[in-house]
Amino acid sequence: MSISPTFDLLLRGGRVIDPASGIDGIRDVAVRNGKIAAVQADILPTSAREIVDVTGKLVLPGLIDTHAHVYQYVSGRFGMNPDMVGVQSGVTTLVDQGGPSCMTLPGFRHFIAEPAKSRIYAFLSAYLVGGLEGHFYPNLYSPDGVDIDATVKAALANPDLVRGIKAHAEIGGFARWGIRVLEMAAEIGKRTELPVYVHFGQLWGLPESGTNGEDVDTILERVIPLLKEGDVLAHPFTRHPGGFVNRDGEVHPVIKAAIDRGLKIDVGHGSHFSYRLAKKAIAAGIVPTTLGADIHGYNTDVPAPAGTPDQHEDEENHPFAGQAKFSLVQAMSSMMALGLTLEQVVPMVTSNPAKMIGLSDKVGSLKVGMDADVSVISTRPGRYILRDNENTEVVADGLMQPLFCLRAGVRHDAVAAILPEAVAA
Repeated sequence: MSISPTFDLLLRGGRVIDPASGIDGIRDVAVRNGKIAAVQADILPTSAREIVDVTGKLVLPGLIDTHAHVYQYVSGRFGMNPDMVGVQSGVTTLVDQGGPSCMTLPGFRHFIAEPAKSRIYAFLSAYLVGGLEGHFYPNLYSPDGVDIDATVKAALANPDLVRGIKAHAEIGGFARWGIRVLEMAAEIGKRTELPVYVHFGQLWGLPESGTNGEDVDTILERVIPLLKEGDVLAHPFTRHPGGFVNRDGEVHPVIKAAIDRGLKIDVGHGSHFSYRLAKKAIAAGIVPTTLGADIHGYNTDVPAPAGTPDQHEDEENHPFAGQAKFSLVQAMSSMMALGLTLEQVVPMVTSNPAKMIGLSDKVGSLKVGMDADVSVISTRPGRYILRDNENTEVVADGLMQPLFCLRAGVRHDAVAAILPEAVAA
């Protein structure tokens, strides 16, 4: 008499790192009915219908990208295909940063979040227009373009989708309107009790009248007092003015006090990222809470959407020119090339982002009973050169690459066209 297998799938022999559960070691991960059924050593192979040998691989809770741009077509060139950035890149959960607004959230739910195979959440834009390529249309992002009541109402009515609020603190906006937009975004965050994710670093460019007396190095110290515990400072290592390192090459003294007050830091890697400035900040003890890849259509080699206006084809001059191929896993390698350990980086893409979006009971862990969201990653030995948009180079001792992920137990191979190829130094 044959005995039916206990599990549907067994990932066998990998190094399991699950910070939320305190696990780091060789374990087997068993899946049943799309849920994590067991994480332990030496589960009997005969107990599973299917076995995948992941010996020598990293087996992590499904990776969470805290800075995605996946409102495809609606946000123009910015918006990527969600599953290209998500499950096809080994990432199970995406948080779109400011693509949808209170006006466009229903479309985001129907056309993006619901059909995607990846798990999708959003930080709702503080602006009525959402993420409509503000570097071309900065006047849409004035205080007149913010409706506090409508945004609060939309966020509170959609808690399954909206996990925070997106705002911008950058010299172009301050030169035009001062700090008023940030005050309004902070008010939305307080009334919704959701984290506010604040972009730092120049974005929209200056008006013809210049800075209008605004000093980019004072933006951080003026914005941080508006923010509450759990709010997020993004792009700390930006190469543009207004990040964590001032024009004198020093880390702003307000940052450590902000961290002590419970504010969080998201790398928001993308094409803003500077290895030179990251080294300075990390040397000063600034270790990010979450990673965030910040992949969008301007910093990856993907075709522009059909009907994209000609002005968007000026690849040499737009403010986001960047790497041709990129991924969240590549960003993990980037952090390690800067001297952070794997044990420091894994929480940035698993347990910490789960806390950031208030869903530690749902994502970011391999605890028994949770959806089987799992990312399997290989590490290629050798020395690899990584380069930022300032042409600063760092050397990575080994390069991580996604192999596949499980999203609620369903396997998705890492086949995204944006995944970089490993090129040894």
